[in-house]
Amino acid sequence: MPSATRLALRPCAPADTDAVLSLVNADRLPGQPTATPEMLHEALAGRSPVDGGWWAELDPPATQVAARADGTVVGVASWALRPRDGTGLILWLHCREDPRVADALVAGALTALGPRPVEAFQLATALTRGVEALPRAHREATHAALERAGFRGEPQWRYLLVDLPAPDLPRAARVRTLPEPGDSHARRLEVRRGEAAAEAEAVIGLPVEGAGALWWIGVRPPSRRRGLGRALLGSALDLLASHGAREAFLYVETNTGRGGEDDRTAATALYRSAGFREVDLLHSYVLPAPPPTAGDGLRSAYPSRAAASAATS
Repeated sequence: MPSATRLALRPCAPADTDAVLSLVNADRLPGQPTATPEMLHEALAGRSPVDGGWWAELDPPATQVAARADGTVVGVASWALRPRDGTGLILWLHCREDPRVADALVAGALTALGPRPVEAFQLATALTRGVEALPRAHREATHAALERAGFRGEPQWRYLLVDLPAPDLPRAARVRTLPEPGDSHARRLEVRRGEAAAEAEAVIGLPVEGAGALWWIGVRPPSRRRGLGRALLGSALDLLASHGAREAFLYVETNTGRGGEDDRTAATALYRSAGFREVDLLHSYVLPAPPPTAGDGLRSAYPSRAAASAATS
């Protein structure tokens, strides 16, 4: 019976590349690119084109696979320590949503990290285009495994997708398209009157596998409530379509500042009225540190990778 099959947890090896990529791509969201060996190499090294500064704060990550007795790799998880505050992070985990494998991988990561506060799915990885948290509806077994381990999850982002072209949207006048400094795969759109400050701006990511990104769109307060945001959105989606995009995705923060500067109610309503549909709600997780007991200490609570390689029944 599958439930009686023994799992072994061991460090990820180069020979596991194909199996790990298969696991990652089994969880790929609509609009996201197929993970490649190059992307996996960056993730294993602890680098990411999004959230790169936060990744730089971490120790080199440890990555572990779960394998059956016959050697078949059925799961993978990666974690790291943030030295500045002693927090552990579960960075990414894939297991084809097998509850038993998810439980084993979460337990293995927590054993390696030791008794400390742990965060999970807080950073975007090199395996996606900016997916910064766990898509709960698509990853219910992983979500449940984290909850069983004591994590508390909170929604952070809405992941929205729209088909292109979007012919019913208006287009903005006086749009200039510029390179985005530091990102050769992005473009900035600006609406200006002469040399004055831009009235509105947007940043797009050029399409990969037919999907483009809308990274940012904003309108300065004096120019709001005139339809400029909607028109600039139409221009941004037009530009993506002209580069071959068949769909576009974006992330919008969940509404935690109702009525204030961080309120995303109007932005969410704009995107939905423009045809964007919600693919999933992305969650991040926190596990508080356990209360200290006699003899506990955090200095030795982050053992070597080998400490997590014991077999799990």
